[in-house]
Amino acid sequence: MSAEAAFTAHALGVRRKDIPAEAIAAARTFYLDTLCVGAAGAMSPLAEPVRSVVRRWGTGGKVAVWGTGETLPAASAAYVNGFQIHCQEYDCVHERAVVHPMATIGAALTADAADRGHPGADLLAAIVVAVDVAAGLGVAVTSPIRFFRPATAGLFGATLGIARMRGFDEATARNALGYALAQAAGTMQAHVEGKPALPIQIAQAARAAIVACDLAEAGLEGPSKALEGPYGYFALFEQSVDPKPVLASLGRIWRVLEISHKPWPTGRAAQGGIALMQALRAEGVVASEVESIRLIAPPLIKRLVGRKAFAGMGINHARLCFQYVGARALMTGQVGLSDFTESALGDADTLTLGARIEVVEDGTDDPAAFTPQITEARLKDGRQVTVETRALYGSPQDPMRPEDQRAKQETCLAFARLPLALADTLAARVAGMETEAAGGAIAALLRP
Repeated sequence: MSAEAAFTAHALGVRRKDIPAEAIAAARTFYLDTLCVGAAGAMSPLAEPVRSVVRRWGTGGKVAVWGTGETLPAASAAYVNGFQIHCQEYDCVHERAVVHPMATIGAALTADAADRGHPGADLLAAIVVAVDVAAGLGVAVTSPIRFFRPATAGLFGATLGIARMRGFDEATARNALGYALAQAAGTMQAHVEGKPALPIQIAQAARAAIVACDLAEAGLEGPSKALEGPYGYFALFEQSVDPKPVLASLGRIWRVLEISHKPWPTGRAAQGGIALMQALRAEGVVASEVESIRLIAPPLIKRLVGRKAFAGMGINHARLCFQYVGARALMTGQVGLSDFTESALGDADTLTLGARIEVVEDGTDDPAAFTPQITEARLKDGRQVTVETRALYGSPQDPMRPEDQRAKQETCLAFARLPLALADTLAARVAGMETEAAGGAIAALLRP
């Protein structure tokens, strides 16, 4: 069976009763996380400029823009909400796949559910299978990331998730996959330069998933070999792929159980180092005593967050810069949303300490490894303090504690200027999501 046929059959054919309870519970957990993160994104400095552009495409829809009280047509709302979910680098991630699955999937599927009135149970099951597709595409890759996989792989997952909710037959769903390929985009150049084009690519993927399904539903025939064709996804977007183990695992391995929380609003590649900076503080290391610090980690870490901190750097650059976030973590013990303001980015003490921090490759040949990570701090008195981690906090191997999940939710709601009491309401509604007559109604609660 081809990859297109296998993923489509899985997405459309899995019965709700065949999805394990723990996978459904994980989908609820990360959906709640995504709602709160997306609401917080409404207050990021770049969110209103994005919304102002999208309004020019047309208004008058009924789908909520999270955190604002505004409504837009479904595709436009998916675009804005996708941007808001990812723009502060606070959304969950599948480490092995190097995919932020809930940014594209959460935005697109929620918008379609709100627009079409899909029940909460259908939305929840569609999230599970969509994550299987998006993360599965990433796990199948055996070469380093070339394109921005959260947008590219995320688009295919979201497309099949919507196809499931709309009740497409296999032929229509395959046409939708073809139109997902026709719109697939997402360059790592935005990551290299630390530009807001990164979350814009998530936004476009969320919108494209709805458009792909709309076109297929209208009867337009799409390319049938969207993944394995000579100019399909695998050939154009990845260098080395072995999909067979992933396809064989469908219905047995549920990728939503492999997702990691982000405890801090930075790139996931920086978060092991942040935890190690906290460990250095626990060992009594203070910033003023530091001569130099080395974060020794797999090549992916160096590639994604090994950039230099400098005065005048942009917010997106800083979120993906371990020199900056590592220095903040050692100085203050935390990294939060308030660390990405103009005044914080220009703090001279942070930049001075950051210049003493270096990310060093450990020589592993695994292109998707995030661990192990070791931090060596050399102090001015000649001492050296070494700490290490083999699992990132928030991963399935070291899950985020419930009290920390709740604190993150409240932090996001506060940043969005929404009442903290909403945290209880959201948690209760998501816990009972399968009884919701209209799955998109929960996100509509995210309004001033």
